[in-house]
Amino acid sequence: MTEPKYIVVGNSSDDPFAIDVAFAMGQGEDIADLISMKRFANSEFCPRFISDEQDFSEIGNKLSGKSIIIVSTSSLVMSRQSLAMRNLMIARAAKENGAAEVILVEPDLYYSAQDRGPRVELGDTEVERDLKDLKKFDGQLFTAKLYAQMLKLAGVDRVLTVHNHSFSVQAMFSEVFDGKFHNLIPYDIYVDYLLNSDIVDYEDEGEGLALCAPDKGAREFVKEMFARLGLKKAKFVLLDKERTSERQVEVKIHEESETKLDDIQGHDIVLFDDMVRTGSTVVKSCQLLKQVNPGKTVFALTHFYASEEGRVKMANTAIDEILTLNTIPTVLNRDIQGRLRKKMVVLKIEKWLALNLCRILNLPQPDMGDSLYSIDMSSKNTRWRRKIWLSEQLKALNEG
Repeated sequence: MTEPKYIVVGNSSDDPFAIDVAFAMGQGEDIADLISMKRFANSEFCPRFISDEQDFSEIGNKLSGKSIIIVSTSSLVMSRQSLAMRNLMIARAAKENGAAEVILVEPDLYYSAQDRGPRVELGDTEVERDLKDLKKFDGQLFTAKLYAQMLKLAGVDRVLTVHNHSFSVQAMFSEVFDGKFHNLIPYDIYVDYLLNSDIVDYEDEGEGLALCAPDKGAREFVKEMFARLGLKKAKFVLLDKERTSERQVEVKIHEESETKLDDIQGHDIVLFDDMVRTGSTVVKSCQLLKQVNPGKTVFALTHFYASEEGRVKMANTAIDEILTLNTIPTVLNRDIQGRLRKKMVVLKIEKWLALNLCRILNLPQPDMGDSLYSIDMSSKNTRWRRKIWLSEQLKALNEG
């Protein structure tokens, strides 16, 4: 039997996300049987790719010709700093044991919020940086660039991430990794769920549905979503925000928005963004939209790493439902969701990520079954309860 060229590991051997990606790619061996996450008594980490203890041939070259895929996600028990260091050491261990290639798959790319430094040359931006922006980073480092350079030095050859928000990070990672940086945008997941679930209600060709971009950063993403949905009678709303302080924003209809507030009265509205931290912008935006008595307001986002403050804010009745992905797997924890579990649905993207990874690496396409993703929803969610009720009614009808 031919040994696989590609080996999937995680930055912890029991990471469910990494295990699911490996399984979706057809890897039969368990990650824990491929790599040992050793830790010495002094707490120092020492990863070791497992080999037969009785085999003394090809010492230091057991991974010759193989490509190692490190799947790196956040954790409830380890800091991102610790996980980042693990990535570096696993990559170096792979290369020092003969690996031909190391690929980092990090759905929520670490340090992306620290995407520039205190000087003009420390970070490319889409607009010219003014003194206010430079002062914001005064005294700190361009951490994302340091992380990229350390990954490269450790032996990482290619990086995949999901829906990265920073133009500066994308440009810099592409440069450091000689174009082998892939920012995967989950359009097809959102399109599939909006078209094939009951999260929103609309008539033929999208009449009664509106998509909303809360700020300039989300505008191009939402425009592309609008185009891919193909619902000609749906509406597209642009909002604009002005940050008055670190945690305070003011939201209004953007002057370039062809759709005004009165035009979306009674519509189900889906507001898209790449991430949420404090929740100030989304709550303010939904409160503005609620002024025209919409049917429903849904907040769809890729990276859910809201603080406790953010979760409290998003419990506001202005948001009817939250649709997110598990790029930060801790979102699946019901305690992390807190009161939001009543209006939250999580789309698990491991299969979709494995499919895209195979495409990029020119590998045979794995069988994805009926869907690119699986759905995680609390039984407290009203739509879950409605599905159970409808299922019971249908069963009773068939039996009758």
